[in-house]
Amino acid sequence: MKRVITYGTFDILHTGHINLLRRAKEYGDYLIVAISSDTFNALKGKQAYYSYEQRKAILDSIRYVDKVIPEDKWEQKVEDVQKYKIDVFVMGDDWKGKFDYLKEYCEVIYLPRTVGISTTKIKTDLQSRK
Repeated sequence: MKRVITYGTFDILHTGHINLLRRAKEYGDYLIVAISSDTFNALKGKQAYYSYEQRKAILDSIRYVDKVIPEDKWEQKVEDVQKYKIDVFVMGDDWKGKFDYLKEYCEVIYLPRTVGISTTKIKTDLQSRK
């Protein structure tokens, strides 16, 4: 069984997220999604609209996702890759090169982002409508 992992906040779910998850799943048989915990988001200076538990429930319901785990710190990626016997690490290409250190443990793939959509864009568009 080929195992794939990806990471993200996955707040305000949109088609870009779904495209990433679908394409990530195409690289293997089992997709693990690590989502930023509320505590980790606070450390990064980010605030998600949905709580970790709500985001986990949403992702658990997506057919491409086999397991959802929390991401509590930047440094846990190597631990996760080893613990879950990951074959492929997938991220959006806005992170290109940032996780190349994982190539020592697994294949690293950066996928192109879906053009014209992001959580930041959605939030900006909603604010401009007020």
